[in-house]
Amino acid sequence: MINIITFYRLQSTLVYFELLCLQINDNTNMGFLLSKSMDANFKKQQEFMLHNARLQMERQILMQNQMRERQMAMQIAWSREFLKYFGTFFTVATVGLTAGAIKRKKPALLAPIIPLGFVFAYQMDSAYGNLIYRMRGEAESIMTSEHNRLDLPHGTPTFDSIEKARRARSSLAAFLEK
Repeated sequence: MINIITFYRLQSTLVYFELLCLQINDNTNMGFLLSKSMDANFKKQQEFMLHNARLQMERQILMQNQMRERQMAMQIAWSREFLKYFGTFFTVATVGLTAGAIKRKKPALLAPIIPLGFVFAYQMDSAYGNLIYRMRGEAESIMTSEHNRLDLPHGTPTFDSIEKARRARSSLAAFLEK
């Protein structure tokens, strides 16, 4: 986004430079008055472009946040739905294993209840507990104290790297079509 703004500023600066050169070549009062008018229009255009860029960025941030909220809501809903099925399975398995252990007098049949209980507790915490808040706290801690773990391979993509990849792909596609 910044590179696009920089491009438009550069383009506007070039137009302004060309107009300034015209004004220097024309030493009459008419050129001076025209230059003042052009300068005012140029400043208004810059302010308008900056305002539009800010609006676009605000909208983009809001859209990304709404998408993140929707994804998190879907994840929580999935956890709650999974908990219904797993809770039913856990209850049936616990009752069946307990009845079998009592009937056959083998307490070893109760062993699967322990790991299933941990999975059930995790799903319960994920669906209705405060797991999401603990995860958020841990994520914030990682972002502040272990930021180097978050670095992307080859660094953050730049406009130049993306453009280079696009050009390579488009020239490759043109080569493959021949």
